[in-house]
Amino acid sequence: MLAVKQKKMTFIRGMHNLHSPDHRSIVTIGSFDGVHLGHQAILKQVQAKAKELGLPSVVMVFEPQPQEFFSAEKAPARLMRLREKIEALRDLGIDQVVCMQFNRALRSLTAEEFVKQVLVQGLATRYLIVGDDFRFGCDRGGDFDMLKKSGQQHDFDVQDTLTLESDGQRISSTLVRKILRQSDFIGAKALLGRPFTIKGRVVYGQQLGRELGFPTANVQLNRYSAPISGVFAVLVKIDGESYQGAANVGIRPTVGDLVKPILEVHLLDFQENIYGKRIEVEFKHKIRDEQKFTTMDTLVENIRRDVNNIRTWFSQIKNTENKT
Repeated sequence: MLAVKQKKMTFIRGMHNLHSPDHRSIVTIGSFDGVHLGHQAILKQVQAKAKELGLPSVVMVFEPQPQEFFSAEKAPARLMRLREKIEALRDLGIDQVVCMQFNRALRSLTAEEFVKQVLVQGLATRYLIVGDDFRFGCDRGGDFDMLKKSGQQHDFDVQDTLTLESDGQRISSTLVRKILRQSDFIGAKALLGRPFTIKGRVVYGQQLGRELGFPTANVQLNRYSAPISGVFAVLVKIDGESYQGAANVGIRPTVGDLVKPILEVHLLDFQENIYGKRIEVEFKHKIRDEQKFTTMDTLVENIRRDVNNIRTWFSQIKNTENKT
């Protein structure tokens, strides 16, 4: 079988790196948190128009996301970090991702300045695909109608995005978060088009899990909230191999040492050193909510029970699969 070489994607970070290209582009703008099936439908729109006109497909995202800039602690929980988002967009065949730093300077741009400096001078936009509820510019002064008028002035077309529904509800990042809060990982997979996972690099922690007899691989989430919380049965991918594990997502209330949530994974029957490695954790089944225990002995007793319950759950799933 011939290997298919993946097309290389260009990543541009920061407005200062936006230089007027020597070709026009097909552009969409948004947070694209989760890159769910609704997003993927928009990306297909962009790619279809890019193919039709023979121009590159461009996705513009923001870092931090606008809601995080205005109120980090109250912003919705992220479904993926920036790196995961870029990888997902690359895998879907987007030609270029532009990541704009959402800061005071960008926030202060008027709608007219955003159109001229970013869309026209920076991206040489030929065709723009955004939702009809898209707002932009200082104090959200620009809207879809303003974009259409600007397009007539600056020679670019504007099209509304497609809406994809599931069971009568628009597929959105908000809906995915709602489903995840219910620990419905099958439902989340149906909306995302893939299993819900968290990726990250294993870092050194306080070694508390090792002291308690349950060593963990710790992944910093670097956010004020996570889309899920509690104890879960997980599959962990390391260097292409999958391992069963028990994961906790939360702030470790018994220890009481965290403000931001962290992902801790105890790998079953696994002894290797994986510090510094990138891992991908797929969430399969929720065991219980995160709890605060009165003593460390009670914590250890419950961790032991969690691990046994997770072993039992994986065993039952395997038996069910064998019967079918």
